[in-house]
Amino acid sequence: MTDDAQLEQVAELFKALSTVSRLRILTSLAGGEGSVGSLVQSTGLSQPLVSQHLRVLRSMNLVTVSRSGREAIYALTDEHVAHVIDDAIAHTVEASPTTNHSH
Repeated sequence: MTDDAQLEQVAELFKALSTVSRLRILTSLAGGEGSVGSLVQSTGLSQPLVSQHLRVLRSMNLVTVSRSGREAIYALTDEHVAHVIDDAIAHTVEASPTTNHSH
């Protein structure tokens, strides 16, 4: 049985995943690590906004950062992060009333 402390952690995880901007960043990183500059390009978000969201994602242990000279390189902490997002996307596609299930 899952205890309340674990459920609280899961709720915090879902809060961190609750913005389109953060999901854009995470899906971009699912394709490979990247710098803030590359994330700005791939997501269309401003540099300050990408940096702000990366701070939240790091605090939730969803992304890691390493240094390459002066440049910070971000990556998903592990494949579970990508799987959670992929599963949520698959669920929303399946649950969509506009989805044609006759394939």
